[in-house]
Amino acid sequence: TRLDAVDRAVLEALVPDGVEPVQHLNVELGDRSYPIAFGADLSAELTEAVRRELAGGRRLAVVTDERVRAAQAALFEAAFAGVPVLAVPGGETSKCLSQLEAVCDFLAAERVDRRGLVLAVGGGVVGDLAGFAAASYLRGVDFWQVPTTLLAMVDSAVGGKTGVNLKAGKNLVGAFHQPRAVWCSMRVLETLPEREFAAGMAEVIKTGLLGDARLFETVAEEAVSGPRDPRLPAIVRRCCEIKAAVVKADERETAASGGRALLNLGHTFAHAIEAVAGYGEYLHGEAVGVGLVAAARLSAALGLIGEGAVQQVETVVAAHALPVALRAPLPLEALMAAMQRDKKVRDGRLRFVVMEKLGQAATREDVDAELVRAIWRRLGAAAG
Repeated sequence: TRLDAVDRAVLEALVPDGVEPVQHLNVELGDRSYPIAFGADLSAELTEAVRRELAGGRRLAVVTDERVRAAQAALFEAAFAGVPVLAVPGGETSKCLSQLEAVCDFLAAERVDRRGLVLAVGGGVVGDLAGFAAASYLRGVDFWQVPTTLLAMVDSAVGGKTGVNLKAGKNLVGAFHQPRAVWCSMRVLETLPEREFAAGMAEVIKTGLLGDARLFETVAEEAVSGPRDPRLPAIVRRCCEIKAAVVKADERETAASGGRALLNLGHTFAHAIEAVAGYGEYLHGEAVGVGLVAAARLSAALGLIGEGAVQQVETVVAAHALPVALRAPLPLEALMAAMQRDKKVRDGRLRFVVMEKLGQAATREDVDAELVRAIWRRLGAAAG
């Protein structure tokens, strides 16, 4: 795949003797292909890449959140010296139209032009928000993803989905806008709160369930202990490999069945939980944990997997400190209504992602609403 000069500079391994080399994986999308860099500590490489861009006369701007700015102070001081920074409030509530306006105003105030480069430094909220701003501002400028959470590394930073939430539902406003590079530096995960790390593991479990039985077995045999688990770098890379392959085959989620929609395993339930509970009540990965259990129960009810497989999914989700049911009752009909506003609705019919077996998923549109209601009740939803 041809890469332009900017990406070739990103791909250079500027590694001193005795330091673990940087690994790369390409997301293959023709002239919009881009590298994902993996390493124990990419701060030196990122610093050098930023300096190259500045030396070339490019206007750069960093979008982050307040918590990441504080937790990664050394990275900001080293890598982004001299680059203007906007820090939005932390949390899902920042993924909204008012913060999108604030980011665009920031880019305009810093005179970022069409050659400009936006650096999204943070978790999924920052990546989605800054990425959508980059897609919208001046009708599209380049951006890099610098994920600082496990969830962003294994899922949201790769693939080019950007957007914000509405009161009506999750990610209802957005754009497909691929980054020009993604930087996965394992060291930044060491400052991640345990709850945030667990939320990221939900997306790891999801990836194994939809496309790699061996990956699922790896986390089922022994729960990932945290950012210093020696298996984690390989797990992150494998998740990115799977997502890159899916995105290459169905970038804009237009396949009649399967395709990129498979990456939404558990998410139809999860997005409804987030919308009805109020954004921020559940971390996205926590809602996905419940959603994976729901998807497993739906798959069993459709005769695709057995009860033993459902119990295995529930056990693995719980082993990673994720909820397997609603923490408190939510109104059943509000959850059903939220599902109907989901992006995956086609011609009024809701598409679910189900498991044909552990490690293999498919999409289904023939799911009876009463069956879905029964699953919600089992998860703890309340009548009304």
